[in-house]
Amino acid sequence: MNKDKLTVYVTLMATITLTVILLSMVVVLLLGLFNERIDNTEIFKAITPAFQMIVGAFVGLVAGIKIGQNDAG
Repeated sequence: MNKDKLTVYVTLMATITLTVILLSMVVVLLLGLFNERIDNTEIFKAITPAFQMIVGAFVGLVAGIKIGQNDAG
């Protein structure tokens, strides 16, 4: 497997994984918001750091791809 195919494969797998995690977090957030037994302020305290980490991972992935493309070209 050459370097370009490997880069595309790793990027695709990381993107799919992060997307599934992000969508799962949104579903859990929505379920928690509409559950009367759960305090909404506690949901945001619990999910905010994880949500920021996943979004940061997306940004880091895109930045890494762009830097890698600039080095190759």
